[in-house]
Amino acid sequence: MAELFLENDGKMKLEKTLKKQKKRRSFRIRNTVRRTGRYRLSVYRSNNHIYAQLIDDTAGATLVSASTKDKSIAGEIKNGGNIAAAEKVGKLIGERAVEKGIKEVAFDRGPYRYHGRVAALADSARQAGLDF
Repeated sequence: MAELFLENDGKMKLEKTLKKQKKRRSFRIRNTVRRTGRYRLSVYRSNNHIYAQLIDDTAGATLVSASTKDKSIAGEIKNGGNIAAAEKVGKLIGERAVEKGIKEVAFDRGPYRYHGRVAALADSARQAGLDF
């Protein structure tokens, strides 16, 4: 029985450590992005959806947003948690930003690696006219 408690304690410590590392990584990236003085293209991904928004940090306001839950995208896709859906969200946020006259942004990937869905969203946003 004592071994079971030791294993669980070790697992909890590992989960806590990983959570701290993830938080530290997102703060480090966010602070680096804020120093550029550009609008911030922030990405959040869950298992089922992906969200992107352009944020003006000086005013503390969201200028443009897009996600797989938007009605314009939701009808076209079956699954919101894949690369194809991320590409559509990137294209949509790029088009909306260009409509508002925003071309230069800084990419805030948060705690996520630049890989898979996050990279697909960024690449399609670049193709839609954003520069970062």
